[in-house]
Amino acid sequence: MEEITLSLIDRKNVIAPGELEARMNRAAPLLAEVVAGEARYQPFLGWHSVDESAGPERVRWLRQQADRVRADGDALVVIGIGGSNQSSRAAIKALRPKDGPAILWAGNTISACEMARTLEELDGYQSIYIDCIAKNFETLEPGITFRMLRQYLEKRYGPEDAARRIFAAGTPGSSLEQLCIDYGYTFLEFPERVGGRFSVVSDVGLFPMAVAGIDIMAITDGMRHMRDRLFSEPAQSNLALRYACIRKLMLERGYSLEMLSFFEPRLDYFAKWWVQTFAESEGKNNTALYPVVASNSEDLHATGQFVQQGSPILFETFLQVRQRDASVIFPHDDKKDYFDYLEGKDFWDINDIARKATMEAHSERGIPCLNFSIPAIDAHTLGQLYYFFLFACYLSCKLLGVNPFDQPGVENYKGYMFKNLGKPEGMQ
Repeated sequence: MEEITLSLIDRKNVIAPGELEARMNRAAPLLAEVVAGEARYQPFLGWHSVDESAGPERVRWLRQQADRVRADGDALVVIGIGGSNQSSRAAIKALRPKDGPAILWAGNTISACEMARTLEELDGYQSIYIDCIAKNFETLEPGITFRMLRQYLEKRYGPEDAARRIFAAGTPGSSLEQLCIDYGYTFLEFPERVGGRFSVVSDVGLFPMAVAGIDIMAITDGMRHMRDRLFSEPAQSNLALRYACIRKLMLERGYSLEMLSFFEPRLDYFAKWWVQTFAESEGKNNTALYPVVASNSEDLHATGQFVQQGSPILFETFLQVRQRDASVIFPHDDKKDYFDYLEGKDFWDINDIARKATMEAHSERGIPCLNFSIPAIDAHTLGQLYYFFLFACYLSCKLLGVNPFDQPGVENYKGYMFKNLGKPEGMQ
């Protein structure tokens, strides 16, 4: 099986020869702690083994539930915000299944215009299902969207038919589960020991993927493959430890941004998931790298200028796709448009040459460039990437000395918002 690899181009020797290896050796005890799963973080490690929250039996059950939607549904609305919907949206956008219901996204904004547009768009579908994702059913955006859309279904199909069309993923014992019990909705489990940005390893991320037609068994097999690799690789060659130590050294050298760059727009939403995972996990105690994204070649004509000649505040992490999964040959044309030199060339090769040229130009400027080379954009590889970045993020947070699993800053604005909205004190 082809593996994911990581290489570094560092022409300015930002990291001195031998320094990375020495840092990785010193960090070996931290790697051992992450592999074991620390006692202090046990309430948040339901994703760590994969099998606890996404074992084969659970995956089979999720596929059965998804098949029920796929049998007569032509649209599933996924209601969620933040980590709760980023992972499934990333996979669906990357893999673009060709059959099955349309997957719509809601509950990630409070915009009146977007709510009106969603309701109008739903009128164009015949058979609609919804999936509300809300761990403890306290977050405003999915909560109010769920009310709007379940009332829409009840008016359109009647209460009984609407109930069979409603799925909800929440923590057992939450008020969301009680709603499901009271009104006959199908309850999906948002495991107590899995946080939102780690929830791809659970019903939360896997159910919408299955409805879309993605092979979620291949996703979870990929996760296990990467789990086994990272658990068994020694510190000196461990892929996640190498990545985490490079990032920490870059931060120490004064770099403040990490840019994830790729040349496949299919990865746009995977990049958003990556940003969510690292920004929310690491951004504490006045430290951490700020994660940003370049979707190329489009962004080469925008932020590419800053990268080439702006403030030297970032290093770049490239995602390279090795497998050629499409072919479009540039044709001959009698009209004089001055692109004849490209005739007979494949768009795939042109795109890859642009990627190589970008790495060459940016590294020549002195920007440190990491390159993740992945076998393909498929379910098994995405599963590997999900687990890799979750594991690496946990490890990276330990190098920074911050808690990987809380997000106290996110809660700050909510207090002001709920006060101004008139939410009674003490209400869940």
